[in-house]
Amino acid sequence: MSTDPKDRWHDLGSFIREQRGTARLSLRRLSELAGISNPYLSQIERGLRRPSAEILQQIAKALAISAETLYVQAGILEAPVGPPDLTRAILADLTISEEQKQALVRIYLSFRREYEDEHGEQRRATPVPAPPAATDPPGPAGRVATA
Repeated sequence: MSTDPKDRWHDLGSFIREQRGTARLSLRRLSELAGISNPYLSQIERGLRRPSAEILQQIAKALAISAETLYVQAGILEAPVGPPDLTRAILADLTISEEQKQALVRIYLSFRREYEDEHGEQRRATPVPAPPAATDPPGPAGRVATA
């Protein structure tokens, strides 16, 4: 992804358009699902508008992807660094619904807690986060980007 702000918004728009195509949604249908106007969504897809985090969250929800994914694309959040996190990977998966993601995360975290209960706290490599609530947007992938 480019660091030039103009390119970043164009890249974001292209990404949203690709996700809309993958979801087989028309521009009109996505705008209805996201609760934004058709012309505004069109301008976002063409990189002419800079949507707020709230608008990105609405678009992400309509596309059934994590808002975090769009925040990273928009440069609001930095891409995660370090070892992969299964919870983040599940939440970023574009091929399953938000409901399915939440179910997988809950199951995964329950298995981790069960393992840690059996093997003691000293074996814990990373803390076990609480499962995200179904209505809460996913947490940040990394540090907040600096301007």
